[in-house]
Amino acid sequence: MWRRIPISDEVLGRPRRVRGIKSSPRSRVWSAEFDGTPAVVKQSIGGPNAGERYEREVTGLRLAARADPRLAPRLLGVQPDERIMVLERVPVRRRVSPSWVAYAEGLARLHGVTTAEDAGALPAADVPTADDLAAFRRVCAEFGLTAPDDELEPLPERLSGGHQLIHGDPCVGNALPIEGRTWFLDFEHAALGNGLTELAYLRIGFPTCWNTAVVPEAALAEAEAAYRALRPDQEGTVAEHCVGWLLRGDALVERAHRDGRDHLGRLLVEDWKWGWVGARQRFAHRLGVVARFTEPEFAATSALASALRDRVVARWPEAARPPREVVQILE
Repeated sequence: MWRRIPISDEVLGRPRRVRGIKSSPRSRVWSAEFDGTPAVVKQSIGGPNAGERYEREVTGLRLAARADPRLAPRLLGVQPDERIMVLERVPVRRRVSPSWVAYAEGLARLHGVTTAEDAGALPAADVPTADDLAAFRRVCAEFGLTAPDDELEPLPERLSGGHQLIHGDPCVGNALPIEGRTWFLDFEHAALGNGLTELAYLRIGFPTCWNTAVVPEAALAEAEAAYRALRPDQEGTVAEHCVGWLLRGDALVERAHRDGRDHLGRLLVEDWKWGWVGARQRFAHRLGVVARFTEPEFAATSALASALRDRVVARWPEAARPPREVVQILE
């Protein structure tokens, strides 16, 4: 574990009580004190985009700081040449998660801190591309089905745009209950887009996360209503964003493996695990979600997803449902 923080004393003074904290391979994290103030120090490392991740997180935290009441730790100091940021240490209970309603309300508040005047402050949030659509069509054809182009071809344009602050990875471990509200950590994938792409996590199964969380239908309806109550003018539907996640092959692998490869096509020749969940399991779960839609603008897509899931499960029985141990229900 890293014991020394490569930070100049000119940032906040000399760090004391330094202790390394386990983190992902793409960052180093320490607990420390600066002039008696508890802090967390994070350094972005590894990969060609370390600088971009650092800039995104610093910008995301500064934008999130507009929220009142607060929903993210304060940024106490930065050292850009070492890609280091110093954050206030918040009272985190790592094994406790917010309720689904509190989670949705936290997302709504986060998405509301930016306006159209913030355009360009962060990259645009990812949406399905023409390559994603082509890959999905090939999967459908492999199972003797045809994708409804009249519904799917307009989707990338429909999902693009928007000026809301998107966290980029609002997994359960990055959304924590503090002071009776949901606070968010780790903004290194922050972007600007349509907030419904993250509200859709509750239905589609947390597509950027190692685990697959399944939300009970009653809690799901309550959480989505809570989000809409805080953002009544939100444009778009959760349904279209769930379809967007279904089409994105890179949402079947962790970010470090999103290398432009056709991961939907990979499903036809191999399976792999991300965390405890197989890629074919993730795909079948997302097909099931989309199959249950009743929105008229996706009637053909819903029918296709139902038929495709039946054929996927018939060919790969292990894809029928996620293992019980990875299904997480928050209380």
